Order: sequence, then C-alpha cells, then structure tokens
Amino acid sequence: MKTGFIRRNRLWLGASLGAIIVGAAAFMGWRFLAQPPSLPPEDMARLHAAPLAAPEHGMAVFHLGHSLVGPDMPAFVQQLAQAAGMDGASYNSQLGWGTSLRAHWDTLDPARDMAEMNTHPGFRPAQEALGSGDYDAFVMTEMVDLQDAIRWHDSGQYAGEWAAHARAHAPDIRLYLYETWHPTDIGDGWLARLDSDLDSLWKGVILAQAMARPEVGTIHVIPAGQAMAALVREVEAQGGIPGMADRHDLFTTGDYGSRDPIHLNDAGLYLVALVHLATLYHMDPRGLPHEVTRADGSAADALPAELARLMQEIAWQTVRDIPATGVAAQAGDGS
Repeated sequence: MKTGFIRRNRLWLGASLGAIIVGAAAFMGWRFLAQPPSLPPEDMARLHAAPLAAPEHGMAVFHLGHSLVGPDMPAFVQQLAQAAGMDGASYNSQLGWGTSLRAHWDTLDPARDMAEMNTHPGFRPAQEALGSGDYDAFVMTEMVDLQDAIRWHDSGQYAGEWAAHARAHAPDIRLYLYETWHPTDIGDGWLARLDSDLDSLWKGVILAQAMARPEVGTIHVIPAGQAMAALVREVEAQGGIPGMADRHDLFTTGDYGSRDPIHLNDAGLYLVALVHLATLYHMDPRGLPHEVTRADGSAADALPAELARLMQEIAWQTVRDIPATGVAAQAGDGS
C-alpha cells in the first residue's frame, strides 16, 4: 500500500516536472519564434538613401539613454552648435544606469527611480517631454551588451514604441539611434564588434524591427562607434599622437588608477559630440572650438589641437560615408 502511494506520487511529480519543462521550452520557443516584423534590408536602404535637408537653425534635441550618453556629451553638442551659429540649440535628456529602452518605457517616475543619473540641469521625464511635441530631434540608444538587450529586452519593439510616441506628437521630428560600443576588453574583440554590430544589430535588428511599424517612418543613425573605430585605427597605426597614445586614452580612469573599459573621458565625449553635431546639423565640424564646458559649468579637460583636428576630420568623414545618417555624402564637401 505504502509502496503504491510512493510510486503514484513519484509518477505525479515526474509528470508535473515534465509539464513544467515542456511549458518552459514552449514559452522560450514562442519567444524566439514570435519576433516582431522586420523591414527588409532593401527597403531600409531605400529610405536611408534619401538624405534629410540640413537644419537652418538650432534644434531642440531630446536624448534618451544611459551613462554612454551622460550629462556632459549633450552639453558639448549644444555648445558646438551654438559656436557654429545655430542659435537656439537646446537639449533635454532622461538617463539611467545601463538602462534599456524597455526599462525607460516601463519606468513611471524617472525622477525618483533614476534619480542617480538625472540630477543634471537638462533632465526632463521622457514620456512627458516627447508627448509635448517640443522637440525637433529625438536621439535614443540601447543598453549594452547589445545582444543581450535584443534577446531579453525586445530592443526593436521598444525603439519602435519610443519612435512612434515621439512621431505622434511631432510628426516632423527627426529620429536617431545612437550607435555606441562595448567594453574594450570584450572577449570577441572590441574593433571586431564595432565592425559587425552596426549592420547586424543596430540596423539589422533594432532599426529593422522599429521601422517596420508604418507609424514610425525613418530612423537615422548617429555612428559614434564607427568614428571611434576609425580614430583608434588611425592613432594606433601612427604609434600615437599628442594627447592620445591608443584606444585607452579615450576612457576615464577609475578610483584606483585603472582605465574604465567603457566610460569615456572628456576627449572621448568630445569625439562623440562631434559625431552627433555632424549628423544632426549636416555640418563639417572642422575649425570648431575644442575647449568646452561640462553640464555643470566646469571646464572640460583641454585637447591638444592636433588631436581635436583629427577627431573633427574623422567625425565628418564617418558621417558622410554612412547613408543611414541622413547626411548627403557631398554635403559641405570641402575636402
């Protein structure tokens, strides 16, 4: 009698465990099979082949992202635009700490829940800001590791949600996806990932899924990672130049003197700001100031003139070489 009871319970437990495993497998299979529709590559190429018109005035820009945006880089962009005669250039942002587009979308009170990253003067809650229709351009970025973001945080879907929300309240708003980078010590190679991820992940998954929604329209790319790769290759091929010996000189130093593998110092932020400026304003940044101030008003670390000129040249060349920026290849061509 007791033996039969134990046997029946073992059978019940085995059947229940099997059902759980099968159910979990079915759910995971559904998750990976039921992906959002994607815009075919040829359709995306066609949309990106038509350049935007260059802005005639300073734009109000909203930035959504994390520490690879940070409080200072958008402030650099605004200063550079104003120095180039784009009066009225302004910005706001909502930042998180390694925050995905999905987490931003689901956060009801960013002033409270993301307070650590949103103490800077440019903070404005993203849902309310984009719902106001106050902005000429919206720049968003995804968390890294990008493969994890796509797999577990539905990057394409939430890029589409944010883009659709912005477009619904400002039909002519310019939409951008800011391409970032992975840590320099990533196992499969930092430059290799920069070479592959723009087409395969940033555009091939995130933009393809987001732009498949008819209400979204075209989202362009701010190719900061590509400019960073080009600069690193140039500097390291020369064996270093004043102000930059190798890739690590773009990154900040930690509390114990070690290089942070992903967060930029002022030199790195200046390069990224140049790429934003060139993309947003279709503007050759050569000759613009290389002494800027941080969001809190303090002076950023000064760059040697030679390094600043090289960054400006590479930012402009990179932006013109990639049709997805929306900048015509011949725009302002003086080189």
